Amino acid sequence: MVEVTLWGSLGQLAGGQSKVEIEAKDIRELFRKLAEQYPGLEPYIEKGIAVAIDGVIYRDTWSKELPQGAEIFLLPRLAGG
Repeated sequence: MVEVTLWGSLGQLAGGQSKVEIEAKDIRELFRKLAEQYPGLEPYIEKGIAVAIDGVIYRDTWSKELPQGAEIFLLPRLAGG
């Protein structure tokens, strides 16, 4: 079980929760379970969400394991240029 902080508008899509606990071994499983439990997050997951694990941001490494006790943040993709 890992605790995940949902940054910004992502928390509103999870019923107003800024932190959720999910049983997941890697980022791919985390995204799948979040989409199942909080369907409002699915479009954002599909567009792309950055995952920060202990301060390191992962954008396309979905097989990255989620260590127990790690600080995990999900951040919506920023648009602009």
